[in-house]
Amino acid sequence: MKQDGEERVRARVRGKVWLVGAGPGDPELLTLKAMRALSHADVVCFDELVSAEILALAPARAERIPVGRRAHGCVHNAERIHPVVIERALAGKTVVRLKGGDPLIFGRGGEEAEELAAARVPFEIVPGISAALGAAASTGIPLTHREAAASVTFATAHGAKGDGDPSLARTVPPTGTVVLYMGLGRLAETAASLIASGRAPETPVAVIEKATRPDQRVVEGTLASIEARVRAAGLEPPALVIVGEVVGRRVESPAATAAFERLAAVG
Repeated sequence: MKQDGEERVRARVRGKVWLVGAGPGDPELLTLKAMRALSHADVVCFDELVSAEILALAPARAERIPVGRRAHGCVHNAERIHPVVIERALAGKTVVRLKGGDPLIFGRGGEEAEELAAARVPFEIVPGISAALGAAASTGIPLTHREAAASVTFATAHGAKGDGDPSLARTVPPTGTVVLYMGLGRLAETAASLIASGRAPETPVAVIEKATRPDQRVVEGTLASIEARVRAAGLEPPALVIVGEVVGRRVESPAATAAFERLAAVG
């Protein structure tokens, strides 16, 4: 009976972890549920791609801890979840694990949820607008189009260990739209792989840097030319790559373009 009582006490003091998608960058693309979770956070554990504007939405009293893979002193690449997330939750804190985009699309959300479940820490997943959806909307590139693409494939140019994925050409279908996450560093190899797997060298490609943000930039080309164009433009991560005929269907709103230009000028 004493052991059961201790278990109940530990259960009462446990906090909760919210695995929250922060979206692609624009704070206005946060969901209402994400905003509510942030507003009640005791601790915010955030990735490096989460903007200062989004972090500012958490209470001033909330502890802010960088846990992204570029965070100073962070060596958690081999971990399924940063230990501090579980530590704070077991201490009774409400922890928001804030991730760029959506937690379950190349966001390690599945691995982190497994660790939380194993530690018997209550958690909830709050979806976010993925980088692919944000980039498509902010550039006017339709991911599907009745005359250009009936399917979309999300892929990464990096394997689980961070090196190139040799199976990319085999797993990506020869038609339809392909959205590549983390593809900037291996753009030349990826383009060559897609051509080798049957895509035409003149297949349209767009690379979007800092999607949805005021300083967003877009470079267009083909599988044969995109690497040289991106290099000439000096694009840097975070960037998303969209491959397929839908890139040629890009439609920009004059009003939206002007608004982005005004925001960039103000910033």
